[in-house]
Amino acid sequence: MTDQIEKLTNAQIAWRAAQDIADGAYVNLGIGFPEMVAKFQPEGREAVFHTENGVLGFGPAPAPGEEDWDLINAGKKAITLKPGAAFFHHADSFAMVRGGHLDVAILGAYEVAQTGDLANWSTGPKGVPAVGGAMDLVHGAKRVAVITEHVTKKGQPKLVERCSLPLTGVGCVTRVYTSLAVVDIEDGRFVLREKLAGLSFDDLQAQTGAELHRPGPVADLIVPEL
Repeated sequence: MTDQIEKLTNAQIAWRAAQDIADGAYVNLGIGFPEMVAKFQPEGREAVFHTENGVLGFGPAPAPGEEDWDLINAGKKAITLKPGAAFFHHADSFAMVRGGHLDVAILGAYEVAQTGDLANWSTGPKGVPAVGGAMDLVHGAKRVAVITEHVTKKGQPKLVERCSLPLTGVGCVTRVYTSLAVVDIEDGRFVLREKLAGLSFDDLQAQTGAELHRPGPVADLIVPEL
């Protein structure tokens, strides 16, 4: 039964996403959950992290009590700086985004459609109240990935045939890392690449709002204890 499967934690999802970031890549991490990806750079690789409010090359969060609140990311969380870090105007930051100078953007999502459409904001009373810079990121970055729970708190699929919420971008997402699987988006369909070993394909499909395709072998989704 699916309720007996121990799904991945947010940290484990972020770890898995970090494994696909190439050495030296310029990366923007969305506000909130995606910020965790910065903790899990593979040994021997180093990404250059970009924040929309004007910093390139920031490091991990400072220890509690050592924050410098002049140094924050777009989510208003304290950051540290790596050697060679740069500061720049907000407009220059968005010129980097819109000019295609970012290799990867990793964002959260309310819904992802099988066509690669992304909805990660809402006009409702709760949640992200405006599309913000995510709209620029999903069409400016060379690769857009999503990290998310596979289903909502109410058990509704987040991977769907068509988004029901306002779109952040159209046809922009290429890979989704969830609490149950790694799914690529190719030719307007969900292609399953990895899934939890103890989860059957049928149970995974039952929690997915669009057809999952298996054109080749599906690997086990293996992550460390974190």
